Amino acid sequence: MNSAPNFAVVGHPNKGKSSIVATLSQNDAIAIALEPGTTRSSQSYPLSVDGKILYTLVDTPGFQRPRKVLEWLEAHSVSASDHSDTLKAFVGQHKDDERFTDECELLQPLIEGAGIIYVVDGSVPYSAQHEAEMTILRWTGRPSLALINTIGLEDYSDTWQAALGQFFQVVRKFNAVRAPFEQHLSLLRAFGQLEPQWEKTLNQATQYLSKQRQQRRSQSASIVAKALSDMMSYQEKRTFAQHENVSSDSDQGELAGKLSKCWYEHQREREQSLRKSIEHLYQHQRIRRQETELNWHSAQDLFSQDSRQQWAVSRRYLVTAGFGAGAIGGVSIDALTFGASLGTGALLGGFMGAAGSYYYGAKLLSPALKIASFGKGLTTAMFGPVQDSQFAYIVLGRAVDHWWHISHRNHAGRDLLDLVQGDNHWIEGLDKDSRRSIQRTLDKIRKQQPTDESLQQRFTEAVQECLAVYEKWRADKA
Repeated sequence: MNSAPNFAVVGHPNKGKSSIVATLSQNDAIAIALEPGTTRSSQSYPLSVDGKILYTLVDTPGFQRPRKVLEWLEAHSVSASDHSDTLKAFVGQHKDDERFTDECELLQPLIEGAGIIYVVDGSVPYSAQHEAEMTILRWTGRPSLALINTIGLEDYSDTWQAALGQFFQVVRKFNAVRAPFEQHLSLLRAFGQLEPQWEKTLNQATQYLSKQRQQRRSQSASIVAKALSDMMSYQEKRTFAQHENVSSDSDQGELAGKLSKCWYEHQREREQSLRKSIEHLYQHQRIRRQETELNWHSAQDLFSQDSRQQWAVSRRYLVTAGFGAGAIGGVSIDALTFGASLGTGALLGGFMGAAGSYYYGAKLLSPALKIASFGKGLTTAMFGPVQDSQFAYIVLGRAVDHWWHISHRNHAGRDLLDLVQGDNHWIEGLDKDSRRSIQRTLDKIRKQQPTDESLQQRFTEAVQECLAVYEKWRADKA
């Protein structure tokens, strides 16, 4: 890959330059504020994938005295052929002049060969005062692209488009907070067309970023699948010596209360670690998030009626998925009878699996306390694992919804991520194989049976299919 290009993001103060840099560099640590002058010096933010720097964004201060700068340039220029040299002379002469500190900071990377990304706010009317800025930028002779980043509610982008087109080679509307991923790639392709020596490099950059996006989805599925397995199989245990009597109902009730509290807290913490893993995978390090806590309605029911309605799957879904999972297990019966049962084993296994899934999905019962005696005078009390597949479907629904918001969130976003309750209609779009893989894995975990590597792989692939189905469902819903 050729040397990575630099892009200087320039413009008037408080027009969204830092927001553009944050989104295009996938860096949510960049300061974004409403007051002018947040950026006081040029700062570079490279975007890298697998250790390769694809390009670097340079966040610059805003223009402060563009008309004064242009007056000086015009007074010291003889013809258009010396414009770039005149700019260099201006920076060299005024770099220590406090009046032009910001202009020198923003012009320096352009003198050094950076491309121009000029940012304007399309929610404010176009004004001729911007023409001094645009004229100065044209004097650099660098490849240039203008972005209309509409910050407020008004929209004057049409007049901006007409004016900017007279100064810049490419003009695009680009909302730093809401622009979809494909628009990010489109900007890179546009720059590649403006500067031939960057074309190959930027085409490769779009390929790297597209591949990274696919890899992140696959990794997200693995993270979610692992969390589901952990949460479904988790047991809270305590071991007691023989003299510690826990045989009475009151003792066992107190013990169950203590273990269940620890079990519930572990599940909440495990879900939160799942959230953090997905956010960090997409390089969102500073998200403020709000959601309904994973909680339980009562000792008899893990979730409230609202939670079940929002995220749990229907009984019909459980019967369908359970039949497929049971039928797979029933094949072993046919194998033992050398096929003489003519498929009776698979049919019986299917009915058993469907009935089990229906039963365990009927109500989200809390895990029960179990007490077992071992040798050497020791007794172990266990709370868990959860016996209801619905528990996993609720956690899955919440995880997939969170993933969708994170994977579609630009790094310029600073608003609170409010994960409101959704609904479960999307899961009906899963193919039969994915449904069966999920249900079969959950059934094995519930029964504390070992899962082999191939089943875990199919489980992860089924979760990945969930991500794709949910993304399509959201797109169709929009």
